[in-house]
Amino acid sequence: MRFLRRNSADDATPADNEAVDVDAGAHANVGKGRPTPKRREAEGRRRGPVPPPPRTQREAMRRNRELRPKMTREERSSEQRERREKMMSGDERYLMPKDRGPVKAYVRDIIDSRRNLMGLFMPMAILVLASYFVSQALPTLPVQEYVMLACLVFLLAMVVEAIMLGRLATRLARTKFPKESVGTAGLIWYTFTRASQVRRLRVPRPRVRPGQAVEA
Repeated sequence: MRFLRRNSADDATPADNEAVDVDAGAHANVGKGRPTPKRREAEGRRRGPVPPPPRTQREAMRRNRELRPKMTREERSSEQRERREKMMSGDERYLMPKDRGPVKAYVRDIIDSRRNLMGLFMPMAILVLASYFVSQALPTLPVQEYVMLACLVFLLAMVVEAIMLGRLATRLARTKFPKESVGTAGLIWYTFTRASQVRRLRVPRPRVRPGQAVEA
């Protein structure tokens, strides 16, 4: 005669059932222990903290090189030519800081519309160098003395011309841009450095022709 047996689960007491439930809950929570982080927080921890802003121009250039995608030599040369062309055309985004702004653009037009002695600065330097070699080869001829005297006279005339042209450019710029801060000493130096360069080598290239009137 077979006796009916009860399942072991039926023999378990309520205390045992509670213990089993607690163990199951504990195993279910293993590996979690905290709420699921948001996507933004997870990405922030994965990427790391935001780096501080660059303190110097050299540091900013180095960081730009690190972040810039790698390019081939042809692509790099093409980009450099494009930047050079935009700088020569006077694009404000590619100009040097000393050349930016409407005041500097207006002063450049004033300088480029005139023929002056300062344009002979580079040829004069070449002449002085040539006279030095001639005096070394022919020491009996006082070539260098005469050349140096003539160059000294020209240099004084260039300084006077630079001061006069700088003061004129400053007065016209203040009249045209009354709200801009225009310094006399800075524009005189800017006038000299611009006017003493050969016209075809000026950066950016001249927008007006010699003798062309500039709008006041």
